[in-house]
Amino acid sequence: MRESDLREQICMLARSLFDRGLTHGSTGNISARTEDGGLLVSPTGTSFGRLDPGRLSRFNPQGALISGDKPTKEMPLHAAFYDTRSTAGAVVHLHSCHSVAWSMMPDVDEDDFLPPLTPYAIMKLGKVKLLPFFLPGDPAMGDAVRGLAGKRSAVMLANHGPVVAGKEVEAACNAIEELEETARLAMLLRGVDARALGPQQVRAVVEKFDVEWDG
Repeated sequence: MRESDLREQICMLARSLFDRGLTHGSTGNISARTEDGGLLVSPTGTSFGRLDPGRLSRFNPQGALISGDKPTKEMPLHAAFYDTRSTAGAVVHLHSCHSVAWSMMPDVDEDDFLPPLTPYAIMKLGKVKLLPFFLPGDPAMGDAVRGLAGKRSAVMLANHGPVVAGKEVEAACNAIEELEETARLAMLLRGVDARALGPQQVRAVVEKFDVEWDG
């Protein structure tokens, strides 16, 4: 994709996420690989509802900022995904309400954050790792992602928000929306004896759709 088109796509998708309440204010950040191996990144302190394609932070393939505004303070988090997952073409981080709420529940499985309520989160995300609380901008978040050795495409930062890597920016946005919707279902069903997918059903989804699952 031409860089000009990628810039427009990033801003369009970010605006869509913002308009539908998946992140708010000046929260969240988004990045995508350019054809030359560099990055386009949302600037620090900007709103997903008002990103300017011409002011996105532009990094060259060597990781140097060459144009645009100062990037998000969560760059170590984005870099960790790109450095450990060869398939990562985009990374999205939101402060979405229901996933943050679910991260605060005392009985959530840290290794498998989302309950198997529908096949779609399994298909788009694999297992989601719940990471502990870090101060915003703490480089230790990137270290925690690196510690997963590329085995997860999505993590949930406790009391903070989800982060998802995808092959390209639209796929990453679709996956993070699925994460939020599954967390919303989990919150709606909390305290109810709901029929989730069983282990055999989960395994059938994993095998049919070739999902990264056991790492």
